[in-house]
Amino acid sequence: MAITTEIPETVQWNGKTVPVYPMETVSFERLLSQEPAELEKVLNCCETAGFFYLDLQGIDGRRMYDDQKKTLELMHRFFEAPLEEKNQYGLVQPHLGYEPIGSRTGVFPDTKDGYEMVKVSRDEIQKSSPHIPSPIKNSPDIKILENAIASCNIATKTILSALSTALGLTGAARFENSHRNDRPSTTTLSMMHYIPSDPNDTKIGHQKHTDISSLTLLFSEEWGMQVRPPKAREFGFVAPKDGCAIVNVGDSLRFASGHKMQSCIHRVVPFDPTEHRYSIAYFLRAEDETMFTDSEGRYITAGQWHDEKFMAFTDIPAMQAKALPTMLLGGMTEEDGDEPVAQVNVPSAAMASNGLKEIVVDA
Repeated sequence: MAITTEIPETVQWNGKTVPVYPMETVSFERLLSQEPAELEKVLNCCETAGFFYLDLQGIDGRRMYDDQKKTLELMHRFFEAPLEEKNQYGLVQPHLGYEPIGSRTGVFPDTKDGYEMVKVSRDEIQKSSPHIPSPIKNSPDIKILENAIASCNIATKTILSALSTALGLTGAARFENSHRNDRPSTTTLSMMHYIPSDPNDTKIGHQKHTDISSLTLLFSEEWGMQVRPPKAREFGFVAPKDGCAIVNVGDSLRFASGHKMQSCIHRVVPFDPTEHRYSIAYFLRAEDETMFTDSEGRYITAGQWHDEKFMAFTDIPAMQAKALPTMLLGGMTEEDGDEPVAQVNVPSAAMASNGLKEIVVDA
């Protein structure tokens, strides 16, 4: 199922009716202008649901959206290359390099993930000779990556700046002050290719989790991302929306806000098992030496949280069970059960503006 302008209320998936959670839409142009109403809106989104659409259809955001379209074309070329070329350097660091299919735990019990991924860090792309596989490095594609990372960096830092202003933060306390380009961080652009699957596959989707990052900026034209908003009793889909990126709060911003913001619990499932799914995710992460109190009450660095959680992602389920209790979900909690949601606490104005209705899709 492709990107849409009309967002359904529910869909049929895996033999049952599943909600499609509506989201507020925040204007990138209005954030740039620091319009008070938009600042209040984005802060409310981050403190309640933990996710929102970022509208990039204005003149300030249109270039960013175009950059991601070009990156998608790059991804098709890269993932069609032979494995030895894609895996030239392997996984250089957790935030840099290539991960083949099955490197992490999958979405269902006793499965591995169903995607391959190449990651290019913001720190690395600024070097004169970055560690990037040859199919990208030795071609015009390198410039496409530079533009994509720069665009995403501007968008996510604009959101941080808006949140800082909305909270009345000044000087070094402002969120963007701990996300400077010239300080080491694990900020990265991740390009993911989910392969088609069948019911007997053991490599499917992406397990439920919250992101390590401060903010994640996601572009995808295919369905598959599911979220579990605070107090919701089941996962529901997020619809790709034309002209928009999806933004979700990650652990680091939740911690930096004194745990007031909501880190979004999400996963990826095969909505249409026959299709290839491509997604581009920019993970804006705090500087490695940034200090905050994590979900276990420890006062640690952003770098330590990243390294520990990355290991939990890649561990087998038995080892994941031995990780810190709040590691995979960043301290967020889930309501018991997996029953349909009777009512979702979303303003009726948001429902009306999204033109909600029900559609049925065989999957």
